[in-house]
Amino acid sequence: MSNSTLQANKMGSEPVLKLIISMSLPAMFSMIIQALYNIVDSIFVAQVSENALTAVSLAYPLQMLLISFAVGTGVGVNSLVSRRLGEGHQKDANSAAAHGIILGAINWVVFLILGFTITGPFFSAYTDNPEIYQMGTQYLSCVMIFSFGMFIELVIEKTLQATGNMIFPMFFMLTGAVTNIILDPIFIFGFGPVPAMGVLGAAIATVIGQIFSMIFSIAVLVLKNHAVNVSFKKFKFSGKTIKNIYSVGVPAIVMQSIGSVMLLGMNAILIGFSTTAVSVLGVYFKLQSFVFMPVFGLTHGVMPIMGYNYGARNKKRLMEALKYGSIIAFIIMVLGTIAFWLFPEQLMGMFNANDDMVQMGKTALRAISLCFIPATVGIMFITFFQAVGKGARSLIISVLRQLGILLPVAYMLSFCGLEWVWYAFPIAEVAALITAIILFVHLMKTDIKNLEVR
Repeated sequence: MSNSTLQANKMGSEPVLKLIISMSLPAMFSMIIQALYNIVDSIFVAQVSENALTAVSLAYPLQMLLISFAVGTGVGVNSLVSRRLGEGHQKDANSAAAHGIILGAINWVVFLILGFTITGPFFSAYTDNPEIYQMGTQYLSCVMIFSFGMFIELVIEKTLQATGNMIFPMFFMLTGAVTNIILDPIFIFGFGPVPAMGVLGAAIATVIGQIFSMIFSIAVLVLKNHAVNVSFKKFKFSGKTIKNIYSVGVPAIVMQSIGSVMLLGMNAILIGFSTTAVSVLGVYFKLQSFVFMPVFGLTHGVMPIMGYNYGARNKKRLMEALKYGSIIAFIIMVLGTIAFWLFPEQLMGMFNANDDMVQMGKTALRAISLCFIPATVGIMFITFFQAVGKGARSLIISVLRQLGILLPVAYMLSFCGLEWVWYAFPIAEVAALITAIILFVHLMKTDIKNLEVR
């Protein structure tokens, strides 16, 4: 029996809960590693000064935009490679993988140019503090100009995941994270012949970690046998292949980029109160990644199970996947909420926060974390809609969660005081959840109701 047949049998017959756990754990671990990437820089940078933390926090939206293009392109490649392999079109799968690496390089060139041109004007729009401006432009320029490691590694990572290989991608990310953790204090504070470079050192440690991860991924791609073979000897650009990659990649980029736009808007609102408020939001987003990232890893395991059983018209297993996925995500979110309510001072203390920042952060973490539990169901519905091919519904919910409701509500609440602004997050999640439930009920009545095995 072929591997693809065994996989199909597993997706359609293995107990759903056991299947979700086995398929989700590697992805969840990978996403936790990604969260570690996000938080380590800020913890060490906070030891430099509050201005340093503010600089990194202000840079984060453009970092998210960069990551959005890298991940979105990778998702498009992943989708096309997996579909072509499933159809038995090996040559087309190989071509999609090769196109992905070239597109990753092209994306890097775009951000290379942006790294040289927009970082100064970007920071000028948010601060007139010369120290924040200098540290922020140094950090962001370095991260953008040397981002080729991330762009190439992510495409290779998503390509291997498309073949069912979840282990090597996990080690790629682990390599980058461990390298970053080791080099951060060396380059930030100085060690031996290495001078103290502060915020710039954090950026250098980050890109070196990404480059090491890329080198590892290329070595694995070249030296190991895989379900796809990447070769550039007779490579020719195919407009159709690029179109197929970005037919999935562009919506993924848009959904990823929403968070970047949201942060730009929130920073614009918060800077009117103080730079400390911007730092607090930056800290929150680093901390919440340890709650949301495992849930997103869970959805990576749940989505193919939902999609397979929807295609097989197995309503029972489709709904079981939604139920068990929601329960696991709910447990994760409850634990996250408890941690944010019980230990806000300790969480803020990781970032060398002064008394004022701790008090502001305590209010913020407790208020914003009220969004975790309603977000659970919203995220699982987004996953459900994507799995059954209703991507527009997912996009609607994502826009409502992070833009359509959040920013207008935050702006209106800003007139009541800073402590009220944080409540825009749970308000937006509840509104998005209500919308998701309405869309889900409509889908159940029109499409899922009569879904039975033929």
